[in-house]
Amino acid sequence: MPISKISRRSFLFLSGATLAQGLTLTLPSYAQAVQVKKSRINGIPFYQTIVDLTDPKTLITIGLAKNATFANTIQKTSGDEDFNKLVARYRATVVANGTFFAKNSQKTVMGNMVAAGKFVKYSRWENFGTTLGLRIGNKPEMVTARVDGKPEWDQHWFSLTCGPRLLRQGKVWLNPKIEGFKDPNVLGNSARTAIGFTKDGTKLILVNFEINLSLQKEAQAMKAIGCYEAMNLDGGASRALASKGNILVPAGRPLTNVIVIYDGTNPAPTALQQAWQKFQKGERPSS
Repeated sequence: MPISKISRRSFLFLSGATLAQGLTLTLPSYAQAVQVKKSRINGIPFYQTIVDLTDPKTLITIGLAKNATFANTIQKTSGDEDFNKLVARYRATVVANGTFFAKNSQKTVMGNMVAAGKFVKYSRWENFGTTLGLRIGNKPEMVTARVDGKPEWDQHWFSLTCGPRLLRQGKVWLNPKIEGFKDPNVLGNSARTAIGFTKDGTKLILVNFEINLSLQKEAQAMKAIGCYEAMNLDGGASRALASKGNILVPAGRPLTNVIVIYDGTNPAPTALQQAWQKFQKGERPSS
């Protein structure tokens, strides 16, 4: 769901219909570190990826178009890339769409980003949206800059800023104006993707909805699925998901950034594993 100008991105408060009462979903057992399956909740079909953050072989990173070292900015850009090429290059257990990017010629990516403990995009004045960060030991946190203060990006192994936030401490929390979102292109019903984690912080849940939803319904669905914290990701034509090389949801357009998840069945590249081990010891790579 690319939008015209990052500085104008935003959502209006939505008060649309909520999901029916009594939604329940029984999550599967977690024998596998990363599971991808189709599910349905109150008639809403979706793909869910459940990631065991306690598994030492679970490594989450960000993939960039053209295998770039840095994400697109006004000053420098690597453009975008077909999703199938991104999937083929990263050879991961899961590859999914990430955050918003603009329609400008640079295809500027939204927010600060950290991959393998290193900044792949950084601006000191970034203070909008919501950030999902993973600290040492894959400990997740969700930070809304204009409410909680800026995230400690330098403490993140993985960090992605998007939004708006959907859940805060187990409750629906929709305040897109506060976050700085205003763009009408993302208002109303839309093809949605979202990411969140459970209350104990041990499971990351990535959801790719198969029908258009309002933000209100998306938030309530993420709560019913089992998230304690959650935020909206890019969607629309950017909605995309692949599992073990198989494209389950093809992107409707080339992408600039993707979420990449490795596990024991599809191990991360050696260099990434080595960076992970150093990060666990508190060693920070030079950016």
